[in-house]
Amino acid sequence: MAFVEIYMRPMCGFCSAAKRLLDSKGVSYTEYNIWEEDGKQAEMISRSNGGRTVPQIFINDQHIGGCDDIMMLDKTGKLDPLLG
Repeated sequence: MAFVEIYMRPMCGFCSAAKRLLDSKGVSYTEYNIWEEDGKQAEMISRSNGGRTVPQIFINDQHIGGCDDIMMLDKTGKLDPLLG
């Protein structure tokens, strides 16, 4: 099973949508709250090559992008192979 990480913040509709998609696939993930966890926002920006919006999603340390990106991967059938 893939190791999935999501950088998110509270009350973010896009974050919730991305997590719902992963939940629907039975995928567990690690969440980082960029508002409450010291250093996580800077870490997110660094790991995502400057991405400042949330969510920022990583699968097996590969930057996937945000909500629209993971939804498009799912729509085109490319998400499930990444998730293993």
